[in-house]
Amino acid sequence: MLKVTADSYEDAKDCPLRNVLDHVGDKWSFLIFAVLETGPRRFNEVRREIGDISHRVLARKLRELERDGYLSRTVHAVKPPKVIYELTPLGRSLLGPMTSFLKWALEAHPQVQRARTEFDRTPRVSEEQ
Repeated sequence: MLKVTADSYEDAKDCPLRNVLDHVGDKWSFLIFAVLETGPRRFNEVRREIGDISHRVLARKLRELERDGYLSRTVHAVKPPKVIYELTPLGRSLLGPMTSFLKWALEAHPQVQRARTEFDRTPRVSEEQ
């Protein structure tokens, strides 16, 4: 098992698990990978398919994923410029684990919803006690 505790910020930022999960472990990254799984897309196509992501957040996430080598960005010199995003071999290698996780999430969702409902119904003793 990997060590997941860190004694300092420097140790935490050098941890491979934390380092990778910081960029691909969030919902936007998962959704971007899901959109690009079927092939290259333009920025607005990705945004339209995700639906509820802001222009700013999508631009930041695409830049992070490109920097980490998960996707490529190709600019075609036409007017207006045409920018295409596509998964790299590294990005494609992540599709298997992501797909397994997404499948698990869909299957587990009813149980999670039931657990939340039960938790919300149960009176809680103050955590201060």
